[in-house]
Amino acid sequence: MTHTIYLVGARAAGKTTFGGALARRLGCSYVDTDVYLLETTGETVADIVAREGWEGFRKRESDVLRAVTAPGTVIATGGGMVLAEANRRFMRDNGIVLYLSAPAEVLAARLQANPNAAQRPTLTGKSIVEEVNDILEAREALYRDAATHVLNAAASPRELLAEALAILEK
Repeated sequence: MTHTIYLVGARAAGKTTFGGALARRLGCSYVDTDVYLLETTGETVADIVAREGWEGFRKRESDVLRAVTAPGTVIATGGGMVLAEANRRFMRDNGIVLYLSAPAEVLAARLQANPNAAQRPTLTGKSIVEEVNDILEAREALYRDAATHVLNAAASPRELLAEALAILEK
């Protein structure tokens, strides 16, 4: 596999879990931009946001996107990676962008089951359900703008992998 594959979508869409499975199946490298940032800085997303604000974090996130892009790599991006138009364009220009789309209720249920607050800090201070609804409403068009393909992230992991492989084999 010589393409770079970017995974975009909201928090809890399954980008990290699915990205690892997809990379193993394709026999290629895998990078999660949030994990890469943690490993290279020693700081969680929450730490960086607390010190530099969301603007500082978003700049670092954009830098990481460019640093980890390489042929034969599956890259799980942070949920807000699509906020910068330059990032959306960069991903489209440099690879295949898969949007893992799931309804707000599915995402909220996943977040409630595994909040992992250090890596998924609240963006609004609202309840999980309200926040997920608001974020999806604000970002849906951006995810779709970035995407070359939209996948059903509410499907089972096996179905999601099969859907992605069918698209990538075309």
